[in-house]
Amino acid sequence: MLKDNLKKVVVIGGGSGSSVALRGLKEYDIDITAIVTMFDSGGSTGILRDEFGYPSFGDLRQCLLALASDNNDKVSALKKVLDFRFDSNSSLRGHSVGNLIMAALTTENGNIQAAIDKISDILLVEGQVVPVTLDDANLCAKLLNGEVIYSESSIDLRDSNLPGISELFLDKNVLANPLAIQSIKNADVILLGPGDLYTSIIPNLLLDEITLAIKNSSAPIIFACNLMTKYGETYEYPASKFSSEIVRYLNGRMIDFFLVNSMEFPSSILENYYLEKAKPVSFDEKKIIKFCNNIVYDNFAFIEGKKVRHDSKKLSEFVISKL
Repeated sequence: MLKDNLKKVVVIGGGSGSSVALRGLKEYDIDITAIVTMFDSGGSTGILRDEFGYPSFGDLRQCLLALASDNNDKVSALKKVLDFRFDSNSSLRGHSVGNLIMAALTTENGNIQAAIDKISDILLVEGQVVPVTLDDANLCAKLLNGEVIYSESSIDLRDSNLPGISELFLDKNVLANPLAIQSIKNADVILLGPGDLYTSIIPNLLLDEITLAIKNSSAPIIFACNLMTKYGETYEYPASKFSSEIVRYLNGRMIDFFLVNSMEFPSSILENYYLEKAKPVSFDEKKIIKFCNNIVYDNFAFIEGKKVRHDSKKLSEFVISKL
């Protein structure tokens, strides 16, 4: 079937969470677009961004690897190389090989889109990965006590008992990537998440053109709620708080399908999360209904080692059912 005739699914988020959805969705004969936040400022990405003025590569890399072909031995070998990260004893400590290669391709070609296109061709990517913006900006958060913290990594990694987040904003006005806007306008389904609420999903909604395109879209909006709360970001948040924040940054646009996990996790798994002051997101149905048209309370999780993850198969099956 010609690509123009395929149903179009747009996934909006960051790296780790979106990758889960993308790995499941690429098994279907659909046209996939991953719209990715570009405000990461930590780790390898942050170093390259500070030193060379490059955009954030980390989340893009993860989405490219998630959409890469699983049916080619050479691609499979290359994926492992691109995902390799140098250890702390190296002068390249913390750097991902994939980030370094994307930096080199950006330098060689003069822009990040050319780098993405080349990596996509090499990895036989099944879909497209689109930066939400091609401009540079820092993610900032105003706290409930009025204090302001700057940069995505400062929001994501803060471990002190700071007040909750009141508002997210960017430190400068940036333009949305026209490819991202057009993808949303053409979408048959829009999936928000899974991923960190304040550092992966909502940053994309801080661009007016993106929010307007979503608000005006006739495509159903699906939001995959987090499985666990996160200390420093969504501490003690019930499911309704996740939904209300999404609707707030969508300027009142209701969520069509709000996916909440129903699986109960064993105490042996939860003990590890409690040490990080995290716990399962509680299901407060009566409050959730204010912000969405349909609540889907089902098992969307699985256990991987000592971690809980969204189940890419179950998540993608639900998305496909709405096409």
